[in-house]
Amino acid sequence: MRIPAKGIAKTPLLASLDDARAKDADWRNGRTFSLVYWAGDDVLEVLHDAFMKYFSENALNPLAFPSLKRFESEVVAMAGNLLGHPSVAGSMTSGGSESILMAVKTARDWARSHRPNIKEPEMVLPISVHPAFQKAAHYLGVKAVHTPIDAGFRADAAAMKSAITDNTILLVGSAPAYPHGVVDPITEIATLALDRELLCHVDACVGGFMLPWVKKLGYAVPDFDFSVPGVTSMSADVHKYGFAAKGASCVLYRSRELRRHQYVAYADWPGGLYGSPSAAGTRPGGPIAAAWAVLQHLGEDGYLRIAQQSMTTARAVMDGIRAIPELRVMGEPTMSIFAFDSAAVDVYALADAMDRRGWHLDRQQKPPSLHMMITPAHAPHVAEILADLEKSVAEVRGSTAASAGSAAMYGMLGALPDRSQVNEFILEFMDSLDAKS
Repeated sequence: MRIPAKGIAKTPLLASLDDARAKDADWRNGRTFSLVYWAGDDVLEVLHDAFMKYFSENALNPLAFPSLKRFESEVVAMAGNLLGHPSVAGSMTSGGSESILMAVKTARDWARSHRPNIKEPEMVLPISVHPAFQKAAHYLGVKAVHTPIDAGFRADAAAMKSAITDNTILLVGSAPAYPHGVVDPITEIATLALDRELLCHVDACVGGFMLPWVKKLGYAVPDFDFSVPGVTSMSADVHKYGFAAKGASCVLYRSRELRRHQYVAYADWPGGLYGSPSAAGTRPGGPIAAAWAVLQHLGEDGYLRIAQQSMTTARAVMDGIRAIPELRVMGEPTMSIFAFDSAAVDVYALADAMDRRGWHLDRQQKPPSLHMMITPAHAPHVAEILADLEKSVAEVRGSTAASAGSAAMYGMLGALPDRSQVNEFILEFMDSLDAKS
């Protein structure tokens, strides 16, 4: 494709965008269970208007746009107050992956300063942590040491203790871990870190702007934030259950001294003195302004209302799934994300059957399972979701046809003992997407 010789007028151009998205996932009507966190058109309008006011601004230079620096500082402060540390230090990033990357970079550089004898740093990670930690390990030269999870799908603190070596710089837990929606034993992990004088990061990307409200509503939530001694950093996405515009996340530290290891400074560039707080160079102003605006707009009462609606909906869906004999909710999910599996039917074939009915559930592995993330968008559709799930279970249970579609692909890839072959398949798949665009 080439840039057109003559520019296209606005009206037909925008119409072509509408045509292009016609077959995209219908997140407004609760048909997706990941990727989009929607709190209603009224909130979306606030986000849109706030974002557009700062559409062209670049937060790279706080001297040029002090309003954006103020918004960022206040978002970080609000996040710190929510997560048990009123005097927290931190930065906004483009999303959870960048927040995690910055936390690992900070740990690596902290170790270079405080543990210079460590030449091959390691971080101990439960196998359920987000793959962004694997990405950070790849980028930053920090070895990822994976440990198992227990029967309840939580991190095994004893296994993490056994995995600590003289090269360990960082322990990680999740609140909650995305695959199963359970909170790791953060107090035990942080105590290990304290005892060995290590850093401890809590990945609360999905739960940071939800778990505090869930706890305030009276649900059982284990301690997970800066109120736990030994927790030295956290990541929390405002664009998930904070319902901000993408991409807006926070990486938070217990002290300014620790945060300094996140920064990069370069004094010898002919273009001027250069300092960068995070991985991004250009830092779009829109997501920062929209994050600040939505936190102000919803307030505690708005977030409590959304949390209650999300939790009520999630509990109703989980209860409905438990009432289907062939299905099992995995573990004891703490908030409004969870997974379910089955010993009786092929869950990947079940996901395909739900796809045909217009519902898009995420496929998981080890063991095969399906994942759901619940927001207020799903509240009006609980009965329909469960009815179609029952129909899909009956369809899959009664089918004698060989698996096809994603069911066949996931089944085949899950059975391959050589995981490097699966990695190669993923790379080939990503490379092939260009041809389909």
